[in-house]
Amino acid sequence: MKLQAIILNYKTPEMTLEALAALMRELERFPDARVTIVDNDSRDGSLERMRKAVDESPWSERVSVLASDYNGGFAYGNNFAITRALDREDKPDYFYLLNSDAFPDEGCVRALVDYLDDHPRVGIAGSYVHGPEPVPHKTAFRFPTIWSEFESTLGIGIVSKLLDRWIVALPLPRETRRVDWLAGASMLIRREVVEEIGLMDETFFLYFEETDYCLRAARAGWPTCYVVESSVTHIGSVSTGMKEKSRPTPTFWFASRRHYFRKNHGRLYLLIANLVYVVGAAFCRLRYLFLGRESKDPKGHLRDFIRYNFSPGPKPDGHPPRDPHATI
Repeated sequence: MKLQAIILNYKTPEMTLEALAALMRELERFPDARVTIVDNDSRDGSLERMRKAVDESPWSERVSVLASDYNGGFAYGNNFAITRALDREDKPDYFYLLNSDAFPDEGCVRALVDYLDDHPRVGIAGSYVHGPEPVPHKTAFRFPTIWSEFESTLGIGIVSKLLDRWIVALPLPRETRRVDWLAGASMLIRREVVEEIGLMDETFFLYFEETDYCLRAARAGWPTCYVVESSVTHIGSVSTGMKEKSRPTPTFWFASRRHYFRKNHGRLYLLIANLVYVVGAAFCRLRYLFLGRESKDPKGHLRDFIRYNFSPGPKPDGHPPRDPHATI
């Protein structure tokens, strides 16, 4: 089988079905491709609504709707589908991850598949992502470092110029190129990558899981590439609400960031990254106060960052509690 596509749903069934319809138009070129929709324990009627719609669709034999036993986040939901696909005899060559709020443009999937077919040592490929306006979204990145933490929080132009090589968000690529990591809105992963480095780290609930996975792949000799010929329309942050500035930063962002730095660089590196983050953010806050400008951060972000990273005791992992009575 050439392709196994996966869409995660969490309380957005209508949008997920729209994403599925856009995807199925793309998969007409891959008659043996399959799609798995994983409902991440929505408990709002999503599962029933999607199963009914799929059963009544012309794609019912190619699309399955599964219910995960727990809302474990992006990595957990995708792993839920990937492990089942790997257990089949007809294992897919590629896994295609598509957000429920992302809609493949014409030729999107074909461009990704063609690129990995033509470049057998590339492990992961991702799309050019734009909003419905269309406005380009930043989805091609460098790996975060201590220097990038300082640059991103300080927010001073001359410092950003000096630290340009460490800025996480790359300038919008105008041609297909290698990058450190990609957002998972539209991402194609070679099966051999999964077999060699394993599944995504389910310690991450949301955020940093793609960063970590691309880093693991790169360390194993499987680079990631941004494919400009592949494009997808993305609404963004529908399930998480992360773009709503009036809401505090969710605990899972702090937990994911902490786990990423600690896992990949060690405790000392994490401590330095945290200190640099606080110094940069505090200086930026004072500068904005002096200039009479409003902070761009979510409500109480710096306070919550300090509380999470420097208060004694165990740190919340950002995952919702498991329901011991949940069943698949």
